[in-house]
Amino acid sequence: MEYELLGWPSDGPRLRLDHERFSYAGKFVMTNTGKAVARADDGTIVAAVAFNPDRTDDETLWLRYVTVARDRRGEGIGPALLRRVRDRATERGYDRLRIAVNNPYAYEALYRTGFAYTGDTTGIAELVLEYPAPAVDADQETQDERDRYQAGLDEFRERDLSDDENAFLESRRDSGPPDLESMDR
Repeated sequence: MEYELLGWPSDGPRLRLDHERFSYAGKFVMTNTGKAVARADDGTIVAAVAFNPDRTDDETLWLRYVTVARDRRGEGIGPALLRRVRDRATERGYDRLRIAVNNPYAYEALYRTGFAYTGDTTGIAELVLEYPAPAVDADQETQDERDRYQAGLDEFRERDLSDDENAFLESRRDSGPPDLESMDR
């Protein structure tokens, strides 16, 4: 797998993704967002992320759209791509990265990348996650992290979800956040 940062906002290139393989494919043709991709060994794009700075906070970068080819989901490609973008963004001087997610699978993937739920939602009911994780009380760190993680899952549990999503949520009931994945994928 090869990971490539194609450009920063506002010099981000147009990226044409097949709408049958990728969610949010149309969002990647905009040139005002930075973009990064993951490519298979044959050069085919299998994941992409678009990002731009927060309009009110120059130290915050928003990850706007993350997509993984439908036939490659669940392989850890999305989190690996996000870790690389996260690392390049912090090297570039961003103190904080944020993303809003609309499903429990993305929520879990972001947790594996070092993001954590902030307790906030967007106007369209997406949960806001942040890197680095918002500070917790050092004396109760483990319990606070578990409670924060479960609070986000509880937000999803209150929604009308698919049977697979509900089973996924049930499998994580009363657990702590997932372990961070290494960069070795």
